[in-house]
Amino acid sequence: QVQLVESGGGLVQAGGSLRLSCAASGRTFSNYAMGWFRQAPGKEREFVAAINWSGGRKFYADSVKGRFTISRDNAKNTVYLQMNSLKPEDTAVYYCAAVEARGVGTSKYEYDYWGQGTQVTVSS
Repeated sequence: QVQLVESGGGLVQAGGSLRLSCAASGRTFSNYAMGWFRQAPGKEREFVAAINWSGGRKFYADSVKGRFTISRDNAKNTVYLQMNSLKPEDTAVYYCAAVEARGVGTSKYEYDYWGQGTQVTVSS
């Protein structure tokens, strides 16, 4: 069992930045691929970014490529999402997810553990 707790959400103006953190506990963090997903009101939960166990492989949704950066610190059991040049359409609840795997996936159905989510609101 892995417990995930997100933090760092908030209200920011368009063009601003936020850094989300996701702290993991319960199992060996470096065994897990990690992902960030988001869900806006009335929409499906969608993939944002993912990183493999070592941090050597990263994937991004086209909508955030070049603006968001995913990273991890296995010594701190934490994964991060640095979000720059934020847009109003980035407004959503952001979720951290984990799956015990050496590869890395971009589908929400591949992930077994989820955090409670953190709200990100970007004003225009």
